Amino acid sequence: MSGSAGRIHALVMRHIQLWRSSVMRLIDSIYWPAVQMVMWGFLTQFLMPQSSFVAQAAGALLAGLLLWEIVLRGNLSLSIAFLEEIWSRNLGHLFVSPIRSWEMATGIIIAALLRTLLGLIPVSLLTWAFFGYSIYTLGLPLVAFFVILQMFSWSVGLAMSGLVMRVGQSAESFAWAGIFIIMPVSGVYYPIKVLPGWLQVIAHGLPTSYVFEGMRAILTEKVVHWDQLGFALGLSIVYLIVGFQVFQWFFRSSRRAGSLLGQGE
Repeated sequence: MSGSAGRIHALVMRHIQLWRSSVMRLIDSIYWPAVQMVMWGFLTQFLMPQSSFVAQAAGALLAGLLLWEIVLRGNLSLSIAFLEEIWSRNLGHLFVSPIRSWEMATGIIIAALLRTLLGLIPVSLLTWAFFGYSIYTLGLPLVAFFVILQMFSWSVGLAMSGLVMRVGQSAESFAWAGIFIIMPVSGVYYPIKVLPGWLQVIAHGLPTSYVFEGMRAILTEKVVHWDQLGFALGLSIVYLIVGFQVFQWFFRSSRRAGSLLGQGE
């Protein structure tokens, strides 16, 4: 394996070796989604006999939780993969090597995807074992949901990682918390129509809102709005391109400012 593919493979293997040497990194990927799943699972059981909506759309809250975790874990996994390089003072070493910025971005995206799958697949199985709900009953649309949400989470993660690269670790909190700003307007646990009009406009510009509305449509109406999912996929592609360009812009700015070698604890 040579060229760009070889360098990207080396970046991904670096993170896999980190996970193998520290099981706690993988446990962290499962722990928080599992805690959330247990909390919302018991809440669903409490609401089931008291709420007609929850009774009609059994699993709506758990499905919303698991789909949101795809966004959250995708973003955090990418951010952590990038921050690992800063914490170990390895960022400067990487960029004095033949590795290009787009190769690094691709490498941390692949590492983020693997970490997200390693965390969420066991949690989805625990949801079925504990509460009798399997998100896999959503069928083929679940694949579309996953792709759309992952791509969007990567776009946010790349932009936030670029910000940390340029500004320094003082911006690290944005890498952790930046994704949460879109949660209220994504309709994770409630329909978009409950939002004020001006927030609905913002929501319709986010691919996440179409995914969660689509999830509820499957559970309540037994229909799949493929046209809306197609639009959401297009939005995610646009956001991913923008996020990558922001990462590239921050990289070039950091290189001009000479701040790459000074990153680290």
